Amino acid sequence: MKAARKSPAKPATKSPAPSTAPVGKAVTPQAPTVTPKANTAPAKPAKEKKVKVVRDSFTLPKTELLQIADMKKRAMALGVEVKKSELIRAGLQALSTMTDAPFKKALGNVPTIKTGRPAKG
Repeated sequence: MKAARKSPAKPATKSPAPSTAPVGKAVTPQAPTVTPKANTAPAKPAKEKKVKVVRDSFTLPKTELLQIADMKKRAMALGVEVKKSELIRAGLQALSTMTDAPFKKALGNVPTIKTGRPAKG
């Protein structure tokens, strides 16, 4: 059997050492003097302000959803991984660079659909 270990006895607390300062005068600790260093750290670039992201939903025909899937596959074949939302945002960027005539033509090529959730079926 192993013998039980005794914990070491706690030393008695000592009263603080008597001060050598004359009575009636306050003792203030002297702060070490710090010499200012030259600013050698490179300046931090200004932080870019984060763009607020908004979640939304929309209705689109199944054929156009399949087009998004095809474009995702096309991007993967080119070595670019892309999400649906990134494809849509890329499309918005392409539309925004168009002049009025091609923009109007592109909008005319998109059929109007009934908005809202489709009926269950």
